[in-house]
Amino acid sequence: MLFVTGMGLGRWEMAIYRLLQNSTLEPEEISRITKAYEQALHTLCVKDRDDPLTEMIAKMIIKIAQSGIHDAAQLSALAIKELEIR
Repeated sequence: MLFVTGMGLGRWEMAIYRLLQNSTLEPEEISRITKAYEQALHTLCVKDRDDPLTEMIAKMIIKIAQSGIHDAAQLSALAIKELEIR
């Protein structure tokens, strides 16, 4: 298990990193989740990382990942679909 405790203060400002800060997920799973998050933001053209939508997306991706889905592209697409965005 990995405790995510510091990746540089600037990165922790982003919702996904803040939500995973004390996670016990394996490094590979954290990597997939963060990749899915970045893909979703890119797909939705979200550039403002302070936009409340970023936290909604982050929470949804984490929730879907906990259901057993591991593919970053699928996590991203399902989060967007679940939030009925786009």
